[in-house]
Amino acid sequence: MTPKTATGSYKWIALSNTTLGVLMATINSSILLIALPDIFRGIHIDPLAPGNTNYLLWMILSFLVVTAVLVVSLGRLGDVYGRVRMYNLGFAVFTLGSVLLSVTWMTGSAAALWLIGMRVVQGIGGAMLFANSSAILTDAFPPDQRGLALGINGVAAIAGSFIGLVMGGVLAPIEWRLVFLVSVPIGLFGTVWAYRKLVDLSPRRPARIDWWGNVSFAVGLIAVMVGITYGIQPHGGHTMGWTSPVVLAALIGGTAVLGVFVAIERRVAEPMFDLSLFRIRAFTAGCVATLLAAVGRGGLQFILIIWLQGIWLPRHGYDFASTPLWAGIYMVPLIAGFLIAGPVSGILSDRYGARPFATGGMVAAAASFLLLETLPVDFAYGWFAALLLLNGLAMGLFSSPNRAAIMNSLPAGQRGAGAGMSATFQNSASVLSIGIFFSLMIIGLAAHLPAALHDGLVAHGVSQADATRVSHLPPVASLFASFLGYNPMQHLLGPHVLAALPHDQAAALTGRAFFPTLMSGPFADALHVAFTFALVACLVAAAASLLRGGQYHHDDESPGEAALEGEAIEPLPSGIASALHRTA
Repeated sequence: MTPKTATGSYKWIALSNTTLGVLMATINSSILLIALPDIFRGIHIDPLAPGNTNYLLWMILSFLVVTAVLVVSLGRLGDVYGRVRMYNLGFAVFTLGSVLLSVTWMTGSAAALWLIGMRVVQGIGGAMLFANSSAILTDAFPPDQRGLALGINGVAAIAGSFIGLVMGGVLAPIEWRLVFLVSVPIGLFGTVWAYRKLVDLSPRRPARIDWWGNVSFAVGLIAVMVGITYGIQPHGGHTMGWTSPVVLAALIGGTAVLGVFVAIERRVAEPMFDLSLFRIRAFTAGCVATLLAAVGRGGLQFILIIWLQGIWLPRHGYDFASTPLWAGIYMVPLIAGFLIAGPVSGILSDRYGARPFATGGMVAAAASFLLLETLPVDFAYGWFAALLLLNGLAMGLFSSPNRAAIMNSLPAGQRGAGAGMSATFQNSASVLSIGIFFSLMIIGLAAHLPAALHDGLVAHGVSQADATRVSHLPPVASLFASFLGYNPMQHLLGPHVLAALPHDQAAALTGRAFFPTLMSGPFADALHVAFTFALVACLVAAAASLLRGGQYHHDDESPGEAALEGEAIEPLPSGIASALHRTA
C-alpha cells in the first residue's frame, strides 16, 4: 500500500478497527453509571455518606474530564507523529488501564482513589482513540463514502454510551470487577489488529509541540470542569455550591486561563488549537451543533436514569436494588433509534449533503423533548418507548452527517487536530451537561420537595424534629440515591429513626411506593425545566446546522473526488471571515 492510497479492503479494515475502539471506549465511559452501587459495595464504601460524595462524582467524571482535556493535543500529535501510531498506543493504554482497574485489591478510600486514578489512565487511552479514529477514516474513505463510514463510527460512539448502561447492570451484580475486565480481551485483540493492519495514509507534518498552549488549555479546562463538578454539591446553607469561593475561583480562574490560551494560540507559529479552522463555515457550525446536541443528549441520559430508577420502576414493583439493570433495559429503544438512523443518514448525506439531515435531526430531537414533557411521571411504557425511539432516530439522523461534514471540511494535514477540536466540544459537553441538568433538577426539586417530604414523614409517625431535618437536606442527596438505585429513605432517615417507628410505618417509609409517589409531583416540575432547556439547545443546534452551507469538501481533494451532487463549497461569509482573520 503506497502513501495516500487505500485498497478497497483496507477502508473496511480501518472502519472495523476504529469502530471497535470507539465502541469499547464509550461503553466504558458509561458502564460505571449502573455498576457504581456494586463497585462501592465491593470496596466497602457508602458513596452517600458525608465526605464520600467526591468519590462518587470523580469515579464518573475522571474519564470524561481527561478525554475532554487531552483529545485536542493527542489529535495534533497524531498529525505530527502519525495518526495510526497514536491510535495504536491508545488501544494499549486503555487496555492497561482496564487490567489495573480489574485487579484492585484495596478497600475503602484507598480503593476509591486507585479506581479514580486508573480511570484517568483509561481516559488517556480513550482520548488517543477518539482523537485519531475520525482522521484515520477520513484518510481511508473517498469523499462519497465518508458519511457512511463516519456515521457507523459515530453511531457506535453514541450507542456505546447506552450499551454500557445495560452491560453494567448485567455484569456488576455477578462480580463488579467484570465491569472493567470485559474490556481486556477486546483491547488486546484490537491492539494487535491495529498494529498489524492499520497504516498512515497522510504524510506527517513535522512541527514543534506547542507546550504553552497545551499547558494553558489543560489547566483552564480542568479548572472549569472542577468548578462545574463541585457547583452541583451543597455548600454552607445552600442546596448547591455555585456561590462557593472555591467554585467561583475555579470557574473564573479557568475561564481566564482559557483566555490566555486563546492569546497564545493567536501568536505561536504552530498552535495546537488552529483557530484558523474556524474560518471554515462547515467546521464552525458543525462544532457548535456538536456541543449543543451533546449537552441535550448527555442531560437526557441522566434524567432517564433518575426517572426510571428513582420513580417509575419502584412504582411498578421493582426493588430498588434491581432498578439499575432494568433502567438500562427499558432504555433500549433509544439505542435502537441510534443504530437505525446513523448509518442510513450517513449514506444519504454522502449523496445529498449534511445540512438537511443534521438540521432535521435536531428539529426532531427538540420535538421529542417537547413530547416527553407531556408524559406523566407515571407514564404508560409504550408511549415512553416510542418517544425514546424518536429521540434516538433524531440524534442518529444528526450525528453521522454532522461528523462527516466536519471532517470533509478539513485539509488533510489538519484532520487529526480538527477531529480533536470537534471531540473536545463533544466530550466537554458531557461534563457541562451534568452540571447544567443536575442544577436544573435540583432547582426544580428544591421548590416543592421539602414541604412534600416533611408532610409525608410526619403522616407516617416521624417526629417533627426528624421530619424537618430530613426535609431540609439538599435535594442532591435524593437525586444521588435515585441515580444509584438505593432506597433514598433508608439513607435519609437512618437506622436510629427507623428503629424508633412502629414496624408497619417503617416498612411503609422504606417500601417501593412511599418515596417514588412523594417525589413524583416535584420531579415533574423539575422535568419540565430540564426538558425545556434540552429543547432550546437542540433548536439552537438546528440553527447552527442550517447555517453550515451546502456539502463541503476542502480544496486539497481532487475535483473528481469533490464533484458530488448538490455540493457547494462555502467558506464563512466575508464579514465573519474578516473578523476571525483579525482575531486569529
